[in-house]
Amino acid sequence: KSIFERDNRRDWLVIPDAVAAYVYETVNKMFPKVGQFLADAAQIPVIVGTRNFLIRETSKLSILAEQMMEKVKTLWNTKVLGYY
Repeated sequence: KSIFERDNRRDWLVIPDAVAAYVYETVNKMFPKVGQFLADAAQIPVIVGTRNFLIRETSKLSILAEQMMEKVKTLWNTKVLGYY
């Protein structure tokens, strides 16, 4: 499955999260202490807060984009193609 099908998330951080998970797994296998440092760094309140903010705001943008596309589709079908 692709990243988008597997996670089924609306936010735009799906790919960066997948890359970060891959990097963490690789580093953790080779250098467990560095892996632990990365895991600890990911839990710093500033990083967690920033990540949550980005997820929340990009989710809003995704919803707005979906709504806009639905309106454009409806407009196209009614005004251009003449469907009611």
